[in-house]
Amino acid sequence: MKKILVIDDLPENVFILQDRLEHEGYEVVTAYDGKTGIEKAVTEMPDLILLDVMMPEVTGIEVCKTLVGNTATQHIPIILVTSKAGAEDTKEGLEAGAFDYIKKPFNRIELVARINSALKLAEAQKIILESEQKNTFAATVVTTNHKIKQPLTLMSLSLAAIKRELSKEEVSKESILKRLSYIDTAIKDINEVLNQLGSIKKPVFSSYIKNIRMVEINGKGKELSD
Repeated sequence: MKKILVIDDLPENVFILQDRLEHEGYEVVTAYDGKTGIEKAVTEMPDLILLDVMMPEVTGIEVCKTLVGNTATQHIPIILVTSKAGAEDTKEGLEAGAFDYIKKPFNRIELVARINSALKLAEAQKIILESEQKNTFAATVVTTNHKIKQPLTLMSLSLAAIKRELSKEEVSKESILKRLSYIDTAIKDINEVLNQLGSIKKPVFSSYIKNIRMVEINGKGKELSD
């Protein structure tokens, strides 16, 4: 069951919307002022918000901007419900981040149709976002494995060489120091790769093999030459 948050300072408006929405099979959460509406949006995490514009203290536009600016609630579609629906009012609402704008008094069929449209789009965006997150995670794993394989191999070979050297009767300090320098370089290379991955804000992908992708680091998706 989809959950809808209704925010309106007039109880009669809340009652009408709640009655119609519950009749359509939605779970309804209510708030009678902007501040409470913001709090309930965060705690209840509704699938959609019906928001009155003309409210005292915190207006619907301010509530909309706050929720859109919050990473926890920014993907919840907001439909503004108001008696003001001129061109400038619509522009202000959409610029604040609202998905849609419905003028009072509203038609039940139109209201339900717009809610369904907003919910379908939000669901599609959620699927796309989840897919992108999974692809990013998979590409990051591939990139990390690809980029640090060479320095890890170098560390393994250097440690093996040090063990062999230590097993000799006459140990070469120069040989051990040389292998230790290889290990030190490999550690720095691994740290650099991890730091670069951690600093990426918007990943760019490049082809790796078949359908597998990598995250580009410094504009390069391929392993550096030996």
